[in-house]
Amino acid sequence: MPKIRVLLVDDEPKFTHMLKLNLERRGDYEVRTETNGAYAVTVARDFHPDIIFLDVIMPDVDGGEVAARIKADKQLKDTPVVFLTAGVSKETTKARGDIIGGQRFLPKPVSVAEVLECIERILGVSGVAEPPGPPRPRDRK
Repeated sequence: MPKIRVLLVDDEPKFTHMLKLNLERRGDYEVRTETNGAYAVTVARDFHPDIIFLDVIMPDVDGGEVAARIKADKQLKDTPVVFLTAGVSKETTKARGDIIGGQRFLPKPVSVAEVLECIERILGVSGVAEPPGPPRPRDRK
C-alpha cells in the first residue's frame, strides 16, 4: 500500500519537525515540510501530496495566498488543504464542523491524533487514526 503523502507548511520548524517525526514513525506516511510559504507551491508540485496542512500566519506569504495559488494550479487544485492556526479556538472550529468560510481548519495547538483523524476523514482512509502502542501484555492468572 502506498504511503500517504503529507505536506506541512508552517514557519515554526520545531512544530513541523515534531509532526513529521510522529507521522513518519507510524510507517503509513511520507512527510515533507516547508517553512517558507513562498516555496510551498513549488514544493507541492515536486512532492505531489495527498493533503496539505498550511499555517495561516507566516512572515513571507500568508496561508490564504498560498492556498489561492494551490487552487489556481492545474496540478494541485484538487489537493485538500487544511489550515492550521492559533487564531481560531477549538470550540469555534468544532461548532462549525472544522469549516470556516468554506475552508477546513485545525486550531493550534494541534495533536498528532487530531491530524491523523483529519487525514482519515478527508482522504477517506481508515485505520490511520489508531495510535501505535506497545504490544498488549498477556493476561496473568
